[in-house]
Amino acid sequence: MSKGKKKGPKADWLDKRFYEKELARLQVELVKFQEWIKHKGLKLVVLFEGRDAAGKGGVIKRITQSLNPRYCRVVALGTPTDREKTQWYFQRYVPHLPAAGEIVLFDRSWYNRAGVERVMGFCTEEEYKEYLRSCPEFERMLVRSGITLVKYWFSVSDEEQERRFRDRITDPTKRWKLSPMDLESRERWVEYSKAKDNMFAHTDIKQAPWYVVEADDKRRARLNCISHLLSAIKYKDLTPEPIELPPRQQDSGYIRPPLDDQTFVPAAY
Repeated sequence: MSKGKKKGPKADWLDKRFYEKELARLQVELVKFQEWIKHKGLKLVVLFEGRDAAGKGGVIKRITQSLNPRYCRVVALGTPTDREKTQWYFQRYVPHLPAAGEIVLFDRSWYNRAGVERVMGFCTEEEYKEYLRSCPEFERMLVRSGITLVKYWFSVSDEEQERRFRDRITDPTKRWKLSPMDLESRERWVEYSKAKDNMFAHTDIKQAPWYVVEADDKRRARLNCISHLLSAIKYKDLTPEPIELPPRQQDSGYIRPPLDDQTFVPAAY
C-alpha cells in the first residue's frame, strides 16, 4: 500500500494521493450499497463512538458525501431535555431508527450513558447498572426486528488526541468542536478508559459486536471503516444502463421576464 515519504510521527500515514483515489472508489461503492438497501427495503443503523477528536465526524462526512440524503441521514442528538430525562432511556433514540430502505448514522448514540454520563456523574449508579443490563437486550430486539446494527469504536492515542485538540484551539473553523466537556475528558482519560472497557464487557454481543477502528491516521481510519461497512450487507450493482438526455422542448414563443424584475445575489467575486 502506498505511503508518503514523510519524516517524524506522521511517517507511516497514508499517502494523500492514494487516499483520495481509494476514497473516490469506495464512495462509488457506497452509492451502489445504498441503492441495494433501497431496492431490498433493508434497514441499517451504524453507531460511531469513541474518544473526543477521534475522527468520527470525518468518516461520517465521507460516507454521506455522495449518498442520497433522503435515504441516509445523520443523527447527532444534543443534551436531553427535562422531559426526555424522565423517559425510558432508549426512548428518544427510537424515533430516529430507519424505515425500510434507509440508513441511519448515529454520531454518538445511546452509549452516552456508558461513557460521558458514567464518567461525569450525569446518571446514578442504579441507572448505569440498569443500562448495562438493558442495552444488550435492546440491541438484540433491534436485530430481531430486521435492523442491521453496526457499532464502531474509534480509538485514538493520548498524544494524537492532544495534537488534534491543540489544532482545534488555533483553527477558527474547528474551535466549535472543542467544548468544556471535551477539555474535562482530557483530565479523566483513565476513567474514560475504564468505562469503555466495562462497556465492551457488557455490550460486545454476538448479534451486534463492537468493531474497533485505529484512528491515529485519519485517512487510513476512514478507508478501513468505509471498506468494512460495505461488507456489512452483501449487495449487488444496480447501476442503470447509460442515460440519454431527451431533446429540450422547443421554444414556442416563450418570453423571459425582464431581469430587472428579479433580485440577484450580489457579485462579490
